[in-house]
Amino acid sequence: MQSGQAWCHGNITRSKTEDLLSKAGRDGSFLIRDSESIQGAFALCVLFQNCVYTYRILPNEDKKLSVQASEGVPIRFFSMLPELVEAYQNPSMGLITHLQYAVQREEELEEEPENKDLPPQLPPRDFPAGEVKDGATKSCEQGHKGLSETFLMRLQHMDMSTIAEEQQALILDYFRTSVCLDAEQVQNGNHNLPGLKKLTTAICKNLNGEISRVLPALEVCQRALDQQPWPGTGPPPRQIPADCGQSVSIRLEHLNKVLYSLEEKAKNAVFDSVGYEGGHKKSLIPPVVFEVKQESLGISTKMFMKVDVEGGKLHITKLKDGPDDKYFVHDKIRQLVKSQKMHAKLVIVVETEKEKILRREFVFDNAKKREGFCQLLQQMKNKHSGKPEPDMITVFVGTWNMGNAGPPHGTSSWFQCKGQGRTQDDTADLIPHDIYVVGTQEDPLGEKEWADAVKSVLRSVTNIHFKQVAVHTLWNIRIVVLAKPEHENRISHVCSDSVKTGIANTLGNKGAVGVSFMFNGTAFGFVNSHLTSGSEKKLRRNQNYLNILRFLNLGDKKLNPFDITHRFTHLFWLGDLNYRVDLPNTEAEFMVSRIRQQQYQDLLCRDQLSMERTEQRVFLHFAEEEITFAPTYRFERYTRDKYAYTKAKATGTKYNLPSWCDRILWKSYPLVHVVCQAYGCTNDIMTSDHSPVFASFEVGVASQFVSKRDPNSAPQGGIQIMNCKATLLTKSKTKFFIEYHSSCLEKTVRTCEGENTEHLDGSIKVWFGNQVQLTPIISDAEYLLDQHILICVKSTDSDESYGEGCVALRAAQFCYTEFQVALTHHGENTGVLTGGIQLHTSEGKPTEKLYDFIKVEKDDTKGKSGEANKTSAGQVHDVSNPSYMEVSHRSTNVIAKGWSYSMPPKTLPIAAQAGKDSKKSPTGKPPKPACVEASKMFDNPLYGSTRTAPSQGKDQEKNHLLPPEPTFWPKPPEGPPVPTPRNRSFTCSESKPPTAVAQHKKPVVPSRSQGSASRPPLPAKARPPGPLELQAPKAKDYRDSSELPGKQRAALRAGLTQSQKDPKGDQQ
Repeated sequence: MQSGQAWCHGNITRSKTEDLLSKAGRDGSFLIRDSESIQGAFALCVLFQNCVYTYRILPNEDKKLSVQASEGVPIRFFSMLPELVEAYQNPSMGLITHLQYAVQREEELEEEPENKDLPPQLPPRDFPAGEVKDGATKSCEQGHKGLSETFLMRLQHMDMSTIAEEQQALILDYFRTSVCLDAEQVQNGNHNLPGLKKLTTAICKNLNGEISRVLPALEVCQRALDQQPWPGTGPPPRQIPADCGQSVSIRLEHLNKVLYSLEEKAKNAVFDSVGYEGGHKKSLIPPVVFEVKQESLGISTKMFMKVDVEGGKLHITKLKDGPDDKYFVHDKIRQLVKSQKMHAKLVIVVETEKEKILRREFVFDNAKKREGFCQLLQQMKNKHSGKPEPDMITVFVGTWNMGNAGPPHGTSSWFQCKGQGRTQDDTADLIPHDIYVVGTQEDPLGEKEWADAVKSVLRSVTNIHFKQVAVHTLWNIRIVVLAKPEHENRISHVCSDSVKTGIANTLGNKGAVGVSFMFNGTAFGFVNSHLTSGSEKKLRRNQNYLNILRFLNLGDKKLNPFDITHRFTHLFWLGDLNYRVDLPNTEAEFMVSRIRQQQYQDLLCRDQLSMERTEQRVFLHFAEEEITFAPTYRFERYTRDKYAYTKAKATGTKYNLPSWCDRILWKSYPLVHVVCQAYGCTNDIMTSDHSPVFASFEVGVASQFVSKRDPNSAPQGGIQIMNCKATLLTKSKTKFFIEYHSSCLEKTVRTCEGENTEHLDGSIKVWFGNQVQLTPIISDAEYLLDQHILICVKSTDSDESYGEGCVALRAAQFCYTEFQVALTHHGENTGVLTGGIQLHTSEGKPTEKLYDFIKVEKDDTKGKSGEANKTSAGQVHDVSNPSYMEVSHRSTNVIAKGWSYSMPPKTLPIAAQAGKDSKKSPTGKPPKPACVEASKMFDNPLYGSTRTAPSQGKDQEKNHLLPPEPTFWPKPPEGPPVPTPRNRSFTCSESKPPTAVAQHKKPVVPSRSQGSASRPPLPAKARPPGPLELQAPKAKDYRDSSELPGKQRAALRAGLTQSQKDPKGDQQ
């Protein structure tokens, strides 16, 4: 592309194009950019009557360029873009108007080089291909002579007494004459350094012969350890003669690889044969004892619970060393229910020998102990479940700017999530993560050296020899991914890539590296980035992020219209993002004093990353766990007690105020399970001016499903999507269609063109009225409920995306469901898509997931005004999965399964800011309520909201294709919501099915003015037992509301209607 032309804008985004043309404001303004849909093509964008018209410029086989203009206009071909532009400056060429005013390019934000990252720049040298002047020749000779003198001077200060005289002579001869000849060769374009090769060959002449003698023997050992079925199979060992022509360095590298492979294969073969793993005894979790209190009739009793993970038993005794004859086997422990109000309280639901359900309450010393106990119980259930494939794994994510210094001897605290912030109990040290992802910046070590160091630490901590999934490096930015050995065959489609965002986007001192892979049926993506430094370079950091988002090539290549934020079930973004605390330099001492007092909220409200996310400029729809640890930058090295926030430079004193530069964020598909269990930094690793940051996640995964049904006899499943309407924030004048992508579909499905309606606010509403039928490759409910449909709204003129989103099939598990999805493109909000979805699957009940074993009990809490939530006598505690945001979904006869983009980021420290942000929608308007009771809807901050139709009879539910009846929405609450304790995650898993209830009279809902006069709740003993209190001995399954007596469900329904009056209750 002709970058020197004014109208040439390279790879700018479509939204940026519209902004530039709108600012130009004159009909006939135009520019040319790269096409987003076809590589090597261009897009000609023209402004006419405040609308942008886009025409594709396509190359043919002869690389001639032509414009796709109006029909009936002869196609003309051009060799160069300037010829094309000149021709289309004439009228009647098939465009909406002829080209008149070229829109100038905006100057890019320049990044100054950093001394610590880049070597000193040498003055430019120009060696013309023609004849060189005598003066220039003399200066080159003088430069070569100076180079030789420098090396000879260095040799004079070295002890060469241990080197043979013959080799000494070779070294001196090279640095005296041959190095100058090499410099001349480089000057002439030959970069092979023949003089150096001659030197190394002469010094290593004996080594070459030794390699040729040793290498075949090592390869024979390697082949023997390959566990081939019959001796002698496979090709014979490859022998490399001494005079094979390969350089010594290449042969040494090959020898090193063979030695390393030989060691690995020997360890695996020998250790596995004797029941060892990684040189240690196989990782076993010893029994762990917890001291708890059990309250009965107001009397607190000390108890001891011993968790035997390997034996699959939970012992509960009154004495620490008491008899172990009273215990519950793993399959009799039905559920753990965490109290939200009391963070140390836990309810254990067990089944007795007489098939009775018991609910026993215990109080731990603190919340950490409770979490450690829950994790051990979960590990025990997983170990003895008998499932061939896991449905939940744990992932460790760590980031550390090493400051170009090697790591200390002990870094185990980093991988054990110990230090400041939200950390795990010591009992969690016994449970290794399934996957470890380690991102480093300014890493001075080599790839293998650092990967081996990480493996060694993990081996000492977990007694497991982790397998390397991938390692990728860009300059000093590196990412290492390791996994447990048993997951080696579950991981596939490994991909890695990097993007440079340094000076002019050509240097790799700043940028990102990424790794993606499939874990059975779940796509994972990890991005480690090092963004531009400097407090004042916030806009440059934002641009770094957008460039990485656009150009990092990871994941399924078939999902070309989607960036990396939509290609993965779980995407984790980590690194030194370099966002600072935006305070003046004069506030440095104030900041330090607040940090010492652990008053972080005063500083977090000025955190640049949090503010940019609130304004939806970067990390749109990402989540971050609450920050409860001190700023991780900039410390004095070898201490964590002092921040070195000033730096003397030639231009004056530079300030680097303490900041949370090192961060970990994530984004997952809607209605999938993900919980952040730890987020903090270490305080004992001090070799760098940054502290390492860690995070621990519990994530749901899907298996590679194999249907057990006969494909010929099994009923064909179907996915129906209808009544779709898109609101697009664009000035483009074009027609649109929708593409549906999913791994559960045989091919991509495309709709017909929609009908456009322009609005005064500059948006375009597009109605896609036709119903779309999608046919899945497998009809089993167990498979389909874990799948997602990726949606892409495209234009017909350029086939470019105007917005992408995602819908979870689990949302339509029971009946027709309406959805609302925010559309994004290249990290920017581009509109909203609404519609309805209905799912038809074969009969069968999905199996219970491991992450449903632990739930959170919804306690009655007080609102901001201090008034208790108003509930009726029939109100019961709601038990919900922690991945459901802890917002109840108790609307009568409605399964409120949805997601919302308008939730506030978790990092906002001030409730007022959270409340302000929570009222925003992708279009800038107040969001519409998304279910029968807006305040009762549970929200996922990653995706738009849904609402479901009132459940019909069984016959009607199957064929219900029309949207539900209109409902009247309550007035949204005023003021910010009151935050609740953070026992939740940002995405959702599975909710309970609706049940057919007996016909009752619809209770009269009091008006808002009568709300304060509602009856107080009955005493606990007088309340009818709710379906989730597990007090009914005849209940077959405490998790399935369909098994509950109709009388209890009716009481629950009556109680919920009264609670709908107060929309503030569930916003806490």
